[in-house]
Amino acid sequence: QVQLVESGGGLVQAGGSLRLSCKASGGTFSAYAMGWFRQAPGKEREFVAAITRRGTSTSYTDSVKGRFTISRDNNKNTVYLQMNSLKPEDTAAYYCAAEVVYTVQDMSFDDRRYDYWGQGTQVTVSP
Repeated sequence: QVQLVESGGGLVQAGGSLRLSCKASGGTFSAYAMGWFRQAPGKEREFVAAITRRGTSTSYTDSVKGRFTISRDNNKNTVYLQMNSLKPEDTAAYYCAAEVVYTVQDMSFDDRRYDYWGQGTQVTVSP
């Protein structure tokens, strides 16, 4: 069983930056692809970014490409989401998730494929 704990959320002005962290415990972190998702009030949860288990490949939703960067440190059992040039429409609860994968290139944008989830951290971007 893997436990995921996010941190780093907060209130920031438009154009600002935040760095989210998600620390994993209770499992073999390097066996999981990791993803970040977000959910705004009244909206469905949406994919933000994903990274393969060795960190060699990443994927982003179009709205954050060029602004957000996902990375991981397998020695620290932690995945990060660096968010730059934040916009009010980025306001949401952000969740990290772990997906059991069997090849080094696997990762998914489909939240149904993820096996473990954190409790979320709120990001609020003011105009």
